[in-house]
Amino acid sequence: MPVWLLLGVSKALIFLLSFRRLERLMGKAHGVSPVLPLLTTSQRKRASQIGHVVRMTARYTPWNSNCYPQAITAALLLRLYKLPYLLCFGLKRSEDSRRYLAHAWVAAGPVNVTGGFSFNAYTVVACYLEPGLSTAESS
Repeated sequence: MPVWLLLGVSKALIFLLSFRRLERLMGKAHGVSPVLPLLTTSQRKRASQIGHVVRMTARYTPWNSNCYPQAITAALLLRLYKLPYLLCFGLKRSEDSRRYLAHAWVAAGPVNVTGGFSFNAYTVVACYLEPGLSTAESS
């Protein structure tokens, strides 16, 4: 139930706040170079559990909980559990090349928390690291 509510809050914040204000919840801006944080075995397990719960719960919301609210929710939960993460936004051309498709995903070390491992499918346009994480701690 808490994840379901957090998905609703995330969706509402997307509509109510500008991206600049919402950016504070995502983490520390890191530009466009993806840097995956290292995790211990127990951290990987917790990150995987968080991803599973967020993705499963998103299927049962009466609103569309697509990649964006899932990514925000996952980032907030990972931050709550003090787990390092990387939240990315990417773009790619649609099949007909007339428009761009946007996507958001969260990775924690080798774990695809939400949105799949989309680094190869999308051009990264922005990345956010867990606020307490410095690039010296990442790989």
